[in-house]
Amino acid sequence: MHAPAGAHKKETLMPLPTLSRRDLFRMTGRAALAGATAGLAPAAAGCAAAGPRQAEPNRLPNIVLVFTDDQGYQDLGCFGSPDIRTPNIDRLRAGGVKFTDAYVAQAVCGASRAALLTGCYPNRIGMLGAPGPNAKHGISDAEMIIPQLVKQKDYATAMYGKWHLGHLPPFLPTRHGFDEYFGLPYSNDMWPYHPERPDAFPPLPLYENEEIVNPNVTHEDQKQLTTWYSERACTFITKNKDRPFFCYVAHNMPHVPLYVSQKYAGKSKRGLYGDVIMEIDWGVGRIVETLEEHGLTDNTLILFTSDNGPWLSYGTHGGCALPLREGKGTSWEGGVREPTVMRFPGRIPAGSTCSEPIMTIDFLPTIAHLIGGRLPDHKIDGLNIWPLIEGRAGAACPHDAFYFYWGRALEAVRMGKWKLHFPHAYRTLGGRKGGTGGNPVKYEAGRTDLALYDLRADIGETTNVADAHPEVVKRIEALADAARKDLGDSARKIQGAGLRPPGHV
Repeated sequence: MHAPAGAHKKETLMPLPTLSRRDLFRMTGRAALAGATAGLAPAAAGCAAAGPRQAEPNRLPNIVLVFTDDQGYQDLGCFGSPDIRTPNIDRLRAGGVKFTDAYVAQAVCGASRAALLTGCYPNRIGMLGAPGPNAKHGISDAEMIIPQLVKQKDYATAMYGKWHLGHLPPFLPTRHGFDEYFGLPYSNDMWPYHPERPDAFPPLPLYENEEIVNPNVTHEDQKQLTTWYSERACTFITKNKDRPFFCYVAHNMPHVPLYVSQKYAGKSKRGLYGDVIMEIDWGVGRIVETLEEHGLTDNTLILFTSDNGPWLSYGTHGGCALPLREGKGTSWEGGVREPTVMRFPGRIPAGSTCSEPIMTIDFLPTIAHLIGGRLPDHKIDGLNIWPLIEGRAGAACPHDAFYFYWGRALEAVRMGKWKLHFPHAYRTLGGRKGGTGGNPVKYEAGRTDLALYDLRADIGETTNVADAHPEVVKRIEALADAARKDLGDSARKIQGAGLRPPGHV
């Protein structure tokens, strides 16, 4: 793709008492600030410091990765939302870089997370779809994920939130490089209150490390998830302020069912969905303020993005992908292009914008570059995009193309400004509105023939220009044929030669 291109209200929480883990997380969740408003982030529990400290010279950078769930491209102030206020994320954007063309590898929860953490297309490592409580597979021990990469340099590592790479013991985060884990093993709708499949799922468990500390997550518990994850991240940062750390905050929200704590209930003009985004923004603000309190701001890379586009069938409880086409579960831009910002003061130019395409598979090799880490011996698909992130003159996307699969079928390829869709069926509302009150409407089947789009001129993928650019179609088809030999393509009954199995029990 070689084209260049006010005052903060403080909160005092109770000291953490000696209690059972279950009682502890309930107490810390309910102690959240009731009066927080307008996205201004109060100090986190246990995060107060005597005063800002200067970052130590030559210290390896801290990394904070915030990953939301089913968030629409437009659902941030800095990406054009007309009715959701996100002042803290907007400040990250003002102090760093906004990526207009940032992608996930596949528009579904588990596959997207596997790609993010391994630097591989999910097809390569056999991590597809959204593995639930009956799944017997998970991330393989043979794969290296980001926390294992940074462990080469003695980083402290923690994850708070949604894992979705296997819930059985061999696949848990603490078996794959994380020192700490607190969160749900899969999506928050995989529980007995699912609006369409209430009999399909057992009670939803909440984990701390490898222990189930709450075997039956309730509606009230879900209201506190965003707060709990954000507070845990602040405590982890404080505890590890004197060593490099990697903190992965993978929010369950705004995946349905939507829940928000009392401090943001009813605050948004966008209704409950907007409330949820505002609370995520509040959590980002708390993390940022904790970094500031400990003098870590200038030595910390913060990345914010989402796992796939909005779940449009849920209507008022789903996000907005405008001006993109379609949403979650499709290879159209609305399914795979995500709002993405990064900040690293002094390393990333403040207020910059990058329109070169990137993908979350690039995060692992980029982090390896930053810390001097060794990449895995096996093949990965991501490439170092640090020159793009730091705004280096003439920097361009290092990939020839990006490949968009649904399951094992190759549906689309982006090459430079061009995106070619191969014939495939996809789910769509066909112009209808989605559901209300947390109840979805049914999708209908759409279908596309071979179609080429110029994403610079036509971000909404409305006008097929394949007939006008046969040479572009030919070039992309050649790239796709090479990808099929490596990664396979079930639509053409091709078994890829470069596939590796997931872990199994």
